[in-house]
Amino acid sequence: MIFSDHALLFTTRALRLFGFGLVSVILVLHLTALGLDDAQAGLLLTLTLIGDAVLSFWISTRADRLGRRRMLQLGALLMIGVGLAFGLNAPLWLIAVAAIVGTLSPSGNEVGAFLAIEQASLTQIVPDDRRTEVFARYILTGYIASALGALFAGTLSRLLLDSGVEPAAAYQMVMLIYAVIGLLLLLLFRRASPAIETTAQRVNSLGIHKSRRVVFRLSALFALDAFGGGLIVQSWIAYWLVQRFDARPDAIGAVFFGTNILAGLSVMAAARLARRFGLVRTMVFSHLPSNLLLMAVPLMPSFEAAALILWIRACLSQMDVPTRQSYVMAVVAPDERSAAAGITGTARTVGAAAAPVLSGILMQMGALAAPFVAAGALKIVYDLALYRGFQSLKPPEEQSSHA
Repeated sequence: MIFSDHALLFTTRALRLFGFGLVSVILVLHLTALGLDDAQAGLLLTLTLIGDAVLSFWISTRADRLGRRRMLQLGALLMIGVGLAFGLNAPLWLIAVAAIVGTLSPSGNEVGAFLAIEQASLTQIVPDDRRTEVFARYILTGYIASALGALFAGTLSRLLLDSGVEPAAAYQMVMLIYAVIGLLLLLLFRRASPAIETTAQRVNSLGIHKSRRVVFRLSALFALDAFGGGLIVQSWIAYWLVQRFDARPDAIGAVFFGTNILAGLSVMAAARLARRFGLVRTMVFSHLPSNLLLMAVPLMPSFEAAALILWIRACLSQMDVPTRQSYVMAVVAPDERSAAAGITGTARTVGAAAAPVLSGILMQMGALAAPFVAAGALKIVYDLALYRGFQSLKPPEEQSSHA
Protein backbone atom coordinates (compact mmCIF):
# COMPACT_ATOMS: atom_id res chain seq x y z
CA MET A 1 0.00 0.00 0.00
CA ILE A 2 2.82 2.40 0.88
CA PHE A 3 4.62 1.59 -2.36
CA SER A 4 1.41 2.19 -4.27
CA ASP A 5 0.93 5.62 -2.71
CA HIS A 6 4.62 6.40 -3.21
CA ALA A 7 4.38 5.54 -6.91
CA LEU A 8 1.10 7.44 -7.27
CA LEU A 9 2.57 10.65 -5.81
CA PHE A 10 5.57 10.42 -8.13
CA THR A 11 3.24 9.86 -11.12
CA THR A 12 1.04 12.83 -10.28
CA ARG A 13 4.14 14.97 -9.81
CA ALA A 14 5.37 13.99 -13.29
CA LEU A 15 2.04 14.68 -14.99
CA ARG A 16 1.56 18.01 -13.23
CA LEU A 17 5.04 19.32 -13.98
CA PHE A 18 4.75 18.24 -17.62
CA GLY A 19 1.69 20.49 -17.77
CA PHE A 20 3.45 23.35 -16.00
CA GLY A 21 6.37 23.04 -18.45
CA LEU A 22 3.91 23.23 -21.35
CA VAL A 23 2.41 26.46 -20.07
CA SER A 24 5.69 28.18 -19.23
CA VAL A 25 6.82 28.32 -22.86
CA ILE A 26 3.66 29.77 -24.35
CA LEU A 27 1.88 31.68 -21.54
CA VAL A 28 3.27 35.19 -22.09
CA LEU A 29 3.30 34.62 -25.86
CA HIS A 30 -0.36 33.62 -25.64
CA LEU A 31 -1.29 36.66 -23.58
CA THR A 32 0.44 39.04 -25.98
CA ALA A 33 -1.20 37.24 -28.93
CA LEU A 34 -4.54 38.02 -27.26
CA GLY A 35 -3.64 41.73 -27.30
CA LEU A 36 -2.04 42.40 -23.90
CA ASP A 37 1.09 44.54 -23.78
CA ASP A 38 4.14 43.69 -21.65
CA ALA A 39 2.99 45.54 -18.55
CA GLN A 40 -0.52 44.08 -18.74
CA ALA A 41 0.86 40.55 -19.14
CA GLY A 42 3.13 41.11 -16.14
CA LEU A 43 0.20 42.38 -14.09
CA LEU A 44 -1.88 39.33 -14.94
CA LEU A 45 0.98 37.01 -13.97
CA THR A 46 1.25 38.84 -10.66
CA LEU A 47 -2.50 38.51 -10.05
CA THR A 48 -2.25 34.84 -11.02
CA LEU A 49 0.39 34.24 -8.38
CA ILE A 50 -1.56 36.19 -5.76
CA GLY A 51 -4.67 34.12 -6.44
CA ASP A 52 -2.61 30.96 -6.26
CA ALA A 53 -1.13 32.04 -2.92
CA VAL A 54 -4.55 32.63 -1.37
CA LEU A 55 -5.98 29.32 -2.58
CA SER A 56 -2.84 27.38 -1.70
CA PHE A 57 -2.85 28.77 1.83
CA TRP A 58 -6.51 27.91 2.33
CA ILE A 59 -6.15 24.40 0.94
CA SER A 60 -2.88 23.42 2.61
CA THR A 61 -3.84 24.67 6.09
CA ARG A 62 -7.06 22.64 5.94
CA ALA A 63 -5.86 19.54 4.11
CA ASP A 64 -5.22 17.47 7.23
CA ARG A 65 -8.62 18.31 8.67
CA LEU A 66 -10.72 18.09 5.50
CA GLY A 67 -8.72 15.32 3.85
CA ARG A 68 -5.55 15.38 1.79
CA ARG A 69 -7.04 13.38 -1.05
CA ARG A 70 -10.03 15.71 -1.24
CA MET A 71 -7.85 18.79 -1.41
CA LEU A 72 -5.60 17.29 -4.08
CA GLN A 73 -8.69 16.60 -6.20
CA LEU A 74 -9.77 20.22 -5.75
CA GLY A 75 -6.40 21.36 -7.09
CA ALA A 76 -6.85 19.13 -10.15
CA LEU A 77 -10.27 20.66 -10.81
CA LEU A 78 -8.71 24.12 -10.74
CA MET A 79 -6.19 23.01 -13.38
CA ILE A 80 -9.00 21.74 -15.61
CA GLY A 81 -10.87 25.02 -15.29
CA VAL A 82 -7.99 27.26 -16.30
CA GLY A 83 -7.02 24.95 -19.17
CA LEU A 84 -10.52 25.06 -20.60
CA ALA A 85 -10.80 28.84 -20.23
CA PHE A 86 -7.58 29.42 -22.16
CA GLY A 87 -8.11 26.57 -24.62
CA LEU A 88 -11.72 27.25 -25.64
CA ASN A 89 -11.21 30.90 -26.62
CA ALA A 90 -13.16 32.30 -23.68
CA PRO A 91 -13.56 36.08 -23.38
CA LEU A 92 -10.44 37.83 -22.11
CA TRP A 93 -12.09 38.76 -18.80
CA LEU A 94 -12.95 35.09 -18.16
CA ILE A 95 -9.42 34.02 -19.05
CA ALA A 96 -8.10 36.54 -16.53
CA VAL A 97 -10.47 35.28 -13.83
CA ALA A 98 -9.54 31.66 -14.53
CA ALA A 99 -5.82 32.50 -14.39
CA ILE A 100 -6.26 34.21 -11.01
CA VAL A 101 -8.46 31.59 -9.31
CA GLY A 102 -7.13 28.52 -11.15
CA THR A 103 -3.87 26.60 -10.95
CA LEU A 104 -1.40 28.00 -13.49
CA SER A 105 2.41 28.11 -13.48
CA PRO A 106 4.19 30.96 -15.30
CA SER A 107 7.58 29.57 -14.28
CA GLY A 108 7.30 25.89 -15.15
CA ASN A 109 7.77 25.13 -11.46
CA GLU A 110 5.33 23.85 -8.86
CA VAL A 111 2.34 26.01 -7.93
CA GLY A 112 -0.77 25.35 -5.89
CA ALA A 113 -1.17 23.28 -2.74
CA PHE A 114 -0.13 20.01 -4.41
CA LEU A 115 3.47 20.23 -3.23
CA ALA A 116 2.69 20.93 0.43
CA ILE A 117 0.23 18.05 0.71
CA GLU A 118 2.38 15.60 -1.23
CA GLN A 119 5.46 16.52 0.84
CA ALA A 120 3.61 15.86 4.07
CA SER A 121 2.32 12.57 2.68
CA LEU A 122 5.77 11.41 1.58
CA THR A 123 7.33 12.40 4.91
CA GLN A 124 4.70 10.29 6.62
CA ILE A 125 5.62 7.13 4.71
CA VAL A 126 9.46 7.34 4.60
CA PRO A 127 12.02 7.33 7.47
CA ASP A 128 14.01 10.45 8.42
CA ASP A 129 17.31 9.15 7.03
CA ARG A 130 15.73 8.66 3.58
CA ARG A 131 13.61 11.82 3.48
CA THR A 132 16.04 14.07 1.58
CA GLU A 133 16.90 11.31 -0.91
CA VAL A 134 13.22 10.62 -1.60
CA PHE A 135 12.55 14.35 -1.96
CA ALA A 136 15.46 14.61 -4.39
CA ARG A 137 14.01 11.85 -6.58
CA TYR A 138 10.60 13.46 -6.31
CA ILE A 139 12.02 16.81 -7.44
CA LEU A 140 14.07 15.12 -10.20
CA THR A 141 10.87 13.55 -11.51
CA GLY A 142 9.32 16.99 -11.72
CA TYR A 143 12.27 18.59 -13.50
CA ILE A 144 12.42 15.88 -16.14
CA ALA A 145 8.67 16.16 -16.69
CA SER A 146 8.80 19.97 -16.86
CA ALA A 147 11.68 19.76 -19.34
CA LEU A 148 9.73 17.38 -21.57
CA GLY A 149 6.67 19.62 -21.31
CA ALA A 150 8.64 22.68 -22.36
CA LEU A 151 10.23 20.82 -25.27
CA PHE A 152 6.87 19.44 -26.37
CA ALA A 153 5.16 22.84 -26.18
CA GLY A 154 7.93 24.55 -28.14
CA THR A 155 7.96 21.88 -30.84
CA LEU A 156 4.18 21.69 -31.14
CA SER A 157 3.86 25.49 -31.29
CA ARG A 158 6.41 25.73 -34.09
CA LEU A 159 4.74 22.97 -36.10
CA LEU A 160 1.35 24.66 -35.75
CA LEU A 161 2.69 28.12 -36.59
CA ASP A 162 4.65 26.82 -39.59
CA SER A 163 1.50 25.11 -40.87
CA GLY A 164 -0.32 28.47 -40.90
CA VAL A 165 -2.24 28.29 -37.64
CA GLU A 166 -2.70 31.69 -36.00
CA PRO A 167 -0.56 32.16 -32.85
CA ALA A 168 -3.53 32.47 -30.46
CA ALA A 169 -5.12 29.29 -31.88
CA ALA A 170 -1.84 27.37 -31.64
CA TYR A 171 -1.41 28.29 -27.99
CA GLN A 172 -5.05 27.37 -27.28
CA MET A 173 -4.31 23.82 -28.41
CA VAL A 174 -1.48 23.62 -25.90
CA MET A 175 -3.81 24.83 -23.14
CA LEU A 176 -6.37 22.14 -23.98
CA ILE A 177 -3.66 19.55 -23.36
CA TYR A 178 -3.16 21.20 -19.97
CA ALA A 179 -6.85 20.66 -19.19
CA VAL A 180 -6.57 16.97 -20.10
CA ILE A 181 -3.63 16.63 -17.70
CA GLY A 182 -5.79 18.11 -14.95
CA LEU A 183 -8.42 15.47 -15.66
CA LEU A 184 -5.84 12.66 -15.41
CA LEU A 185 -4.67 14.05 -12.07
CA LEU A 186 -8.23 14.11 -10.76
CA LEU A 187 -8.65 10.43 -11.61
CA LEU A 188 -5.32 9.46 -10.04
CA PHE A 189 -5.87 11.36 -6.79
CA ARG A 190 -9.14 9.47 -6.37
CA ARG A 191 -7.08 6.27 -6.21
CA ALA A 192 -4.83 7.39 -3.31
CA SER A 193 -5.24 5.29 -0.17
CA PRO A 194 -6.13 6.46 3.37
CA ALA A 195 -2.45 5.88 4.28
CA ILE A 196 -1.58 9.39 3.09
CA GLU A 197 -4.08 10.95 5.48
CA THR A 198 -3.15 12.04 9.01
CA THR A 199 -5.11 11.44 12.19
CA ALA A 200 -3.46 14.36 14.01
CA GLN A 201 -5.82 16.97 15.41
CA ARG A 202 -4.94 20.57 14.71
CA VAL A 203 -4.67 22.97 17.61
CA ASN A 204 -5.47 26.14 15.62
CA SER A 205 -6.54 27.28 12.20
CA LEU A 206 -2.96 27.64 10.96
CA GLY A 207 -2.04 24.11 12.01
CA ILE A 208 1.28 25.07 13.66
CA HIS A 209 2.07 25.45 17.33
CA LYS A 210 5.55 25.01 18.83
CA SER A 211 7.30 25.65 15.50
CA ARG A 212 5.48 28.90 14.81
CA ARG A 213 8.56 31.13 15.17
CA VAL A 214 10.73 28.90 12.97
CA VAL A 215 8.05 28.65 10.28
CA PHE A 216 7.46 32.41 10.18
CA ARG A 217 11.20 33.21 10.00
CA LEU A 218 11.73 30.71 7.20
CA SER A 219 8.65 32.04 5.41
CA ALA A 220 10.03 35.59 5.41
CA LEU A 221 13.33 34.43 3.93
CA PHE A 222 11.66 32.19 1.37
CA ALA A 223 9.46 35.10 0.29
CA LEU A 224 12.58 37.20 -0.39
CA ASP A 225 14.15 34.41 -2.43
CA ALA A 226 10.92 33.89 -4.38
CA PHE A 227 10.58 37.60 -5.11
CA GLY A 228 14.02 37.48 -6.71
CA GLY A 229 13.08 34.36 -8.66
CA GLY A 230 9.77 35.89 -9.69
CA LEU A 231 11.61 38.61 -11.57
CA ILE A 232 12.91 36.02 -14.02
CA VAL A 233 10.27 33.28 -14.19
CA GLN A 234 10.60 30.95 -17.16
CA SER A 235 7.82 32.67 -19.09
CA TRP A 236 9.69 35.99 -18.88
CA ILE A 237 12.99 34.37 -19.86
CA ALA A 238 11.24 32.95 -22.92
CA TYR A 239 9.92 36.40 -23.79
CA TRP A 240 13.35 37.97 -23.15
CA LEU A 241 14.99 35.47 -25.52
CA VAL A 242 12.49 36.43 -28.22
CA GLN A 243 13.01 40.17 -27.69
CA ARG A 244 16.80 39.99 -27.36
CA PHE A 245 17.69 37.35 -29.96
CA ASP A 246 14.46 36.80 -31.96
CA ALA A 247 14.49 33.18 -30.78
CA ARG A 248 11.90 30.72 -32.09
CA PRO A 249 9.61 28.75 -29.73
CA ASP A 250 11.26 25.41 -30.52
CA ALA A 251 14.72 26.82 -29.68
CA ILE A 252 13.38 28.23 -26.41
CA GLY A 253 11.77 24.89 -25.61
CA ALA A 254 15.12 23.19 -26.20
CA VAL A 255 16.84 25.62 -23.83
CA PHE A 256 14.30 24.95 -21.11
CA PHE A 257 14.54 21.23 -21.75
CA GLY A 258 18.26 21.45 -21.06
CA THR A 259 17.91 23.63 -17.96
CA ASN A 260 15.28 21.37 -16.44
CA ILE A 261 17.21 18.17 -17.13
CA LEU A 262 20.41 19.62 -15.64
CA ALA A 263 18.54 21.03 -12.66
CA GLY A 264 16.86 17.70 -12.09
CA LEU A 265 20.14 15.80 -12.17
CA SER A 266 21.69 18.28 -9.75
CA VAL A 267 19.12 17.59 -7.05
CA MET A 268 20.42 14.04 -6.72
CA ALA A 269 23.87 15.46 -6.06
CA ALA A 270 22.26 17.76 -3.49
CA ALA A 271 21.05 14.75 -1.48
CA ARG A 272 24.58 13.34 -1.31
CA LEU A 273 26.10 16.71 -0.41
CA ALA A 274 23.50 17.22 2.30
CA ARG A 275 24.49 13.95 3.96
CA ARG A 276 28.09 15.18 4.13
CA PHE A 277 27.76 18.92 4.75
CA GLY A 278 24.24 19.36 6.11
CA LEU A 279 21.04 20.75 4.62
CA VAL A 280 21.61 24.46 5.28
CA ARG A 281 25.17 24.53 3.99
CA THR A 282 24.17 22.66 0.86
CA MET A 283 21.35 25.15 0.26
CA VAL A 284 23.53 28.22 0.63
CA PHE A 285 26.81 27.23 -0.98
CA SER A 286 25.18 25.84 -4.12
CA HIS A 287 22.88 28.85 -4.47
CA LEU A 288 25.45 31.65 -4.25
CA PRO A 289 27.40 30.92 -7.48
CA SER A 290 24.17 30.25 -9.37
CA ASN A 291 23.01 33.77 -8.58
CA LEU A 292 26.21 35.28 -9.95
CA LEU A 293 25.64 33.32 -13.15
CA LEU A 294 22.09 34.65 -13.33
CA MET A 295 23.38 38.21 -13.25
CA ALA A 296 25.71 37.35 -16.16
CA VAL A 297 22.96 36.11 -18.52
CA PRO A 298 22.02 39.53 -20.01
CA LEU A 299 25.69 40.23 -20.70
CA MET A 300 25.87 37.39 -23.22
CA PRO A 301 26.27 38.48 -26.86
CA SER A 302 24.33 35.65 -28.50
CA PHE A 303 21.47 33.24 -27.97
CA GLU A 304 23.89 30.33 -27.75
CA ALA A 305 26.00 32.03 -25.09
CA ALA A 306 22.94 32.94 -23.03
CA ALA A 307 21.69 29.36 -23.30
CA LEU A 308 25.06 28.05 -22.12
CA ILE A 309 25.04 30.27 -19.03
CA LEU A 310 21.47 29.22 -18.25
CA TRP A 311 22.52 25.57 -18.52
CA ILE A 312 25.56 26.03 -16.29
CA ARG A 313 23.42 27.87 -13.75
CA ALA A 314 20.86 25.07 -13.83
CA CYS A 315 23.54 22.68 -12.52
CA LEU A 316 23.57 24.67 -9.25
CA SER A 317 20.44 26.76 -8.90
CA GLN A 318 18.00 24.06 -7.83
CA MET A 319 20.12 22.09 -5.37
CA ASP A 320 18.41 24.03 -2.61
CA VAL A 321 14.95 22.76 -3.57
CA PRO A 322 14.93 19.22 -2.10
CA THR A 323 17.17 20.31 0.76
CA ARG A 324 14.92 23.26 1.59
CA GLN A 325 11.78 21.15 1.48
CA SER A 326 13.36 18.38 3.52
CA TYR A 327 14.62 20.91 6.07
CA VAL A 328 11.15 22.39 6.63
CA MET A 329 9.66 18.93 7.13
CA ALA A 330 12.48 18.01 9.54
CA VAL A 331 12.41 20.99 11.92
CA VAL A 332 8.66 21.00 12.63
CA ALA A 333 6.48 18.51 14.50
CA PRO A 334 4.76 15.73 12.51
CA ASP A 335 1.32 17.27 13.02
CA GLU A 336 2.58 20.60 11.64
CA ARG A 337 4.01 19.34 8.37
CA SER A 338 1.19 20.00 5.92
CA ALA A 339 0.61 23.44 7.39
CA ALA A 340 4.32 24.30 7.57
CA ALA A 341 4.83 23.28 3.94
CA GLY A 342 1.72 25.23 2.97
CA ILE A 343 2.65 28.38 4.88
CA THR A 344 6.24 28.48 3.62
CA GLY A 345 5.04 27.63 0.12
CA THR A 346 2.44 30.38 0.26
CA ALA A 347 5.11 32.82 1.43
CA ARG A 348 7.16 31.92 -1.62
CA THR A 349 4.15 32.42 -3.88
CA VAL A 350 3.36 35.80 -2.31
CA GLY A 351 6.98 36.84 -2.68
CA ALA A 352 7.00 35.80 -6.32
CA ALA A 353 3.63 37.42 -7.01
CA ALA A 354 4.89 40.97 -6.69
CA ALA A 355 7.74 40.44 -9.14
CA PRO A 356 6.33 39.78 -12.66
CA VAL A 357 4.55 43.12 -12.87
CA LEU A 358 7.87 44.83 -12.09
CA SER A 359 9.62 42.77 -14.74
CA GLY A 360 6.95 43.71 -17.27
CA ILE A 361 7.38 47.41 -16.54
CA LEU A 362 11.18 47.18 -16.75
CA MET A 363 11.07 45.29 -20.04
CA GLN A 364 8.54 47.70 -21.50
CA MET A 365 10.96 50.52 -20.58
CA GLY A 366 13.71 48.70 -22.46
CA ALA A 367 15.68 47.70 -19.35
CA LEU A 368 15.96 44.07 -20.44
CA ALA A 369 18.93 43.29 -18.18
CA ALA A 370 17.48 44.79 -14.99
CA PRO A 371 15.33 41.80 -13.89
CA PHE A 372 18.31 39.44 -14.09
CA VAL A 373 20.61 41.70 -12.07
CA ALA A 374 18.01 42.50 -9.42
CA ALA A 375 17.04 38.84 -9.09
CA GLY A 376 20.62 37.71 -8.55
CA ALA A 377 21.33 40.40 -5.96
CA LEU A 378 18.19 39.68 -3.91
CA LYS A 379 18.88 35.96 -3.93
CA ILE A 380 22.40 36.53 -2.62
CA VAL A 381 20.95 38.51 0.31
CA TYR A 382 18.63 35.59 1.01
CA ASP A 383 21.48 33.06 1.01
CA LEU A 384 23.55 35.04 3.50
CA ALA A 385 20.58 35.64 5.80
CA LEU A 386 19.56 31.97 5.73
CA TYR A 387 23.05 30.81 6.67
CA ARG A 388 23.34 33.27 9.51
CA GLY A 389 19.90 32.53 10.93
CA PHE A 390 19.63 28.74 10.61
CA GLN A 391 23.04 27.09 10.45
CA SER A 392 22.70 26.09 14.11
CA LEU A 393 19.19 24.57 13.83
CA LYS A 394 19.83 21.04 12.64
CA PRO A 395 17.35 18.35 11.52
CA PRO A 396 17.13 15.06 13.49
CA GLU A 397 19.41 13.07 11.17
CA GLU A 398 22.20 15.66 11.51
CA GLN A 399 21.82 15.81 15.29
CA SER A 400 22.29 12.07 15.58
CA SER A 401 25.22 12.09 13.19
CA HIS A 402 26.98 14.71 15.28
CA ALA A 403 26.11 13.26 18.66
